[in-house]
Amino acid sequence: MNSTTQHLIIGSTGKTGSRVMTGLKALGFNPRGTSRNGEVHFDWDDPTSWSAALNGIDAVYLTYYPDLAIPKAPEDISRFCALAKMKGVKHITLLSGRSEPAAQVCENILMQSGISWTVVRASWFNQNFSEGLFHQFIMDGNIALPVTDITEPFIDIDDIAEVVIASLIDDSHSGQLYEVTGPELISFADIAARFSKHLNRKVDFESISIAEFQSRLASSDVPQDVIETVTYLFDEVLDGRSESTTSGVDRALGRPATSFDQYILKNRHYFTEAA
Repeated sequence: MNSTTQHLIIGSTGKTGSRVMTGLKALGFNPRGTSRNGEVHFDWDDPTSWSAALNGIDAVYLTYYPDLAIPKAPEDISRFCALAKMKGVKHITLLSGRSEPAAQVCENILMQSGISWTVVRASWFNQNFSEGLFHQFIMDGNIALPVTDITEPFIDIDDIAEVVIASLIDDSHSGQLYEVTGPELISFADIAARFSKHLNRKVDFESISIAEFQSRLASSDVPQDVIETVTYLFDEVLDGRSESTTSGVDRALGRPATSFDQYILKNRHYFTEAA
């Protein structure tokens, strides 16, 4: 790939997509960003929107909404890859989910598509606590989730974006599956303790039932499809199968992954009252 490569960023206003857009622009590229309500329209629920977005595109960063684990994802990914190949796309980097068998079906579809590929298989995002669904928990001082003492190697999205950018501009990442995690396993109780320490205010952890979790999300007007996806992740995936770290970030970038403490310190501005 070279400086004339035209990149398409699907979900360019999302957590990872926005960072990939910014990073590519900083390197002198002119990526095309898409979203459901953006200038370049792209909607997974409207396949007629896909073709125009792919015009003139060489490389794609592919994120799927709401999650690769939903039943219709494999059909959509298969149709998208076939269309991308027909339109002359040379490379696709897919953001996937760690320990999600359904997501790995989608990975295999891409790998068998005949297009150059990179898969970035990520663990749970640190930024869920600053830019996502769990932000209000930190602001309220109570992380209430349907988990006990399970640990997870949370990954910083800035690390994910850097791996994705590398895969989009350097052919040496073609055919690579990077399973990316943070450098340590931490429980949600650990997370509460670390926020308490670094924010200098008390943040508690409360273990609640799935039913109570769903009820609280619904009362906060969280969309039903989001509730269903998050419930799936807690009920089916966060069961201990991911209690291990990997060297994916180091293998892709030649440096260690960002720690959770480093993440909190560089994102403290998200947890002020003004935020």
